[in-house]
Amino acid sequence: MKSIYEEAGGTYARQGNYELPNLIIPPEKEIEIGVWGQRYRRHLKQHHRIRYYNLLTAGTLNGHLAEIDQQAERLFQSLVSVLSEQENVTEKLKANRPMEWVQKMNSIRNRATKIVNSELIYI
Repeated sequence: MKSIYEEAGGTYARQGNYELPNLIIPPEKEIEIGVWGQRYRRHLKQHHRIRYYNLLTAGTLNGHLAEIDQQAERLFQSLVSVLSEQENVTEKLKANRPMEWVQKMNSIRNRATKIVNSELIYI
């Protein structure tokens, strides 16, 4: 009598006195994942293990991470753009007072990073 697994096309391999199923994770496309996706992967792996392993075994983890990475990068760029306009951090300031421009841009980028982390990455 065949098991449900065998009827679905699965096979077993003998390991000592046991027969273990031959499980194969479906191949994923090679997708480059940026810093936001890597942060999200680390967060999932540490704090949401079940979701992480479900995505991994379904073969959709890299696609999901790439999507989160793209969303986070778009949000980050738009936040930097909006905040720099609000605070008058312009190319003119960059040319006239470069150190002040660097200070303000670092502040804006740090705030944008915190927002992206709290809204998309560490949820």
